[in-house]
Amino acid sequence: MTVIVLTNCPAGLRGFLTRWLLEVSAGVFVGNPSARIRDTLWDEVKQYAGEGRALLAHTDHSEQGFTFRTYDHAWHPIDHEGVTLIRRPNAIAQAAGSPSTSGSPPTGWSNASKRRRFGRK
Repeated sequence: MTVIVLTNCPAGLRGFLTRWLLEVSAGVFVGNPSARIRDTLWDEVKQYAGEGRALLAHTDHSEQGFTFRTYDHAWHPIDHEGVTLIRRPNAIAQAAGSPSTSGSPPTGWSNASKRRRFGRK
C-alpha cells in the first residue's frame, strides 16, 4: 500500500499521479504499485513539486509495518530505537497551542473552570 499526500503542488503533478494511483481526496493518492514504480513516482514528485510539500507513506518490512518519506516538509521523520517518529519544529508546536517551554505555566483558574464553579455571569 502506498499513500502520497501533496500540499500546494502543481495540478500537472496531480494529473501525473492519477495514472498510477487513485486520488481519494484533494491531494491524497492511494494505490499499490511495485517498489520500482513507487520510487519512480517519488522521484517525479520531488522533481515537479515546486513550492509544494509532499509526504510518502508505504508498507515496509519493519517493526511498524510501514515507513514514510517527506519532501520540503517542516515535519521530519526520525528513528527512535527502531521506531520512526515525526519531529515537529518548536515554532509550529507553539503556534498549535502547546505551552511554551521557556515561560512559566499560567497560574489560577481557567475561564471555563470559573464558569463551571461559580456559574455563568
